[in-house]
Amino acid sequence: MKVPLLDLKSQYNTIREEILEITHEVYDSQYFILGPKVVALENEIAEYSNAKYAVGVSSGSDALLVSLMAADITEGDLVLTTPYTFFATAGSLSRVGARPVFVDIDPDTYNISPEGINRAIEAMSDHELKKLKAVIPVHLYGQCADMDPILNTAEKYNLIVIEDAAQAIGSEYGGRRAGTMGDLGCFSFFPSKNLGAFGDGGMVTTNSEDLYTKLKVLRAHGSSPKYYHKVIGGNFRLDALQAGIVSVKLKHLDSWTKGRQENAKKYVSLFTGVGLDEIKLPVEKENRHIYNQFVINVSEKRDELRTFLQEAEIGTEIYYPLPLHLQECFAYLNYKKGDFPISEQAAGHTLALPVYPELTDDQQVYVVDKIKEFCS
Repeated sequence: MKVPLLDLKSQYNTIREEILEITHEVYDSQYFILGPKVVALENEIAEYSNAKYAVGVSSGSDALLVSLMAADITEGDLVLTTPYTFFATAGSLSRVGARPVFVDIDPDTYNISPEGINRAIEAMSDHELKKLKAVIPVHLYGQCADMDPILNTAEKYNLIVIEDAAQAIGSEYGGRRAGTMGDLGCFSFFPSKNLGAFGDGGMVTTNSEDLYTKLKVLRAHGSSPKYYHKVIGGNFRLDALQAGIVSVKLKHLDSWTKGRQENAKKYVSLFTGVGLDEIKLPVEKENRHIYNQFVINVSEKRDELRTFLQEAEIGTEIYYPLPLHLQECFAYLNYKKGDFPISEQAAGHTLALPVYPELTDDQQVYVVDKIKEFCS
């Protein structure tokens, strides 16, 4: 039986006519960059996320970058974040000249540890504290980080909070949606995301009118009005075609999320039924986990298991095989192996299984049976 990690073709077949209709509207309008389709999606994402404002941008990575620019994070500033995330989280900091300060993660959710944030701040010198400007919590795999203590610490030290919600649109923490608890929220519409475009795209949410105005100016080379530049921005514009496609898919997002959540429950039931002590299952600590990924933690031989599943035509992925503090490009930060042991354990033992909403019961049974066969 073939079980891909993600089956976008099956999803497309259910919305094909809607997609073709919206794309033909864009073609007929010949309005490809920003414009009415982008404005419509911005309003829809703001409403869906319970944010006052949303600004469409060219990718999730650019959402982070333009958010840092809007927050005036610049050369020499220090920003707290996690080493266990996609590269763009810390890469965007380096691009504006800021310095990442890594903090280890919670062993159950893999999100940044609030206690670790406090310890990192307490260890800073007075000089470093003056340079500390922001914190970027990542809502990894579709579950929000533990935001209340993070927000309390940010308020205490006057830190900007930029939520990396690239994997977490629609997830909640205490009834609040991802991307609306901090000063800025960053979303990705990369095709593999729960809400994916047919190419790159992203969104920034905020409840600040000032930040909203700055974001709109910065995404268009810093021009306001056109061809007049008070600041240097970038080409971070979302195109109309991607906005129209995401707008269509947004109408289906809650049903797709429900499918992912139901599949996660099925996995838990199946794994519990076979009693595999070698497999640690995802832990739901918050009230709306959207399961962008279903990630297990394998006590030993993770890579061998992945190869075994691949031979059985089961797709998997490792998010992420090397923590950021050990990446070659961040060697200048002078971190070493052992500095963030929980992140390093996760990098060596976690494995994402297929969890997309179109996954069948038989496919899930097959996946768990094969893992049981390997562990036996």
